[in-house]
Amino acid sequence: MPWLGLIDKIDRSDLYVVLDTVQFERRGWQNRNHIAGDGGTQLLTVPVIQAGRHEVILDKRIDNTQKWRSKHLRAILDHSYRGTPYLDEYRERISRIYEQRWDDLAELSIATTRLTLEAFGIDTPVVRASRLGEFPGRKSELIAQVCAAAGADTLISGSGARDYLDTGLLKEHGVEVEWQGFEHPVYRQHHRGADGFISHLAAIDLLFNAGPDSLGLLRGARRPL
Repeated sequence: MPWLGLIDKIDRSDLYVVLDTVQFERRGWQNRNHIAGDGGTQLLTVPVIQAGRHEVILDKRIDNTQKWRSKHLRAILDHSYRGTPYLDEYRERISRIYEQRWDDLAELSIATTRLTLEAFGIDTPVVRASRLGEFPGRKSELIAQVCAAAGADTLISGSGARDYLDTGLLKEHGVEVEWQGFEHPVYRQHHRGADGFISHLAAIDLLFNAGPDSLGLLRGARRPL
């Protein structure tokens, strides 16, 4: 389940490229995210099969010997978001995701992202980098190659990449960089009451609490690029 920062970035973009050709990051965020939980947050993790240390995302397989789908669905529908104003609006779509068997982590990630984009009313096209070609470069060179394959002249990047993204190299390839500068919207969270706001949860937290107002709240919080 994608977080709001990614949904904001996709909404600002003409095309979203899923970088599935890079190494899977253990204990990272490629197979897990936080939702609301009792007294704070709950981490939902999709278990994966560890076949090697250098597996790329597109080859990552899900460990379906574990009953993660039913566990996640109960956590979302019966515990964390029970009673939220707009849960029933999205219940069927969320349930369909978890009722289907998934073997490929990238396919599951794209499916949950598409579901979230549709619910927000965002129609930015989504494409996998592995479908655009082969990219032998590393780090900023890799990003430049992907941009070239996608026909992009601008990359929207999260501010956290300022320390390592080589903007000069990208410019040499005809690609300008715009920094996202994501600002997290603050909204009423049904599960929190007067206990204070929790940010950086999966984007479904906003959907279940704000429904049709979600996209307006997301856009209203952002700073201009």
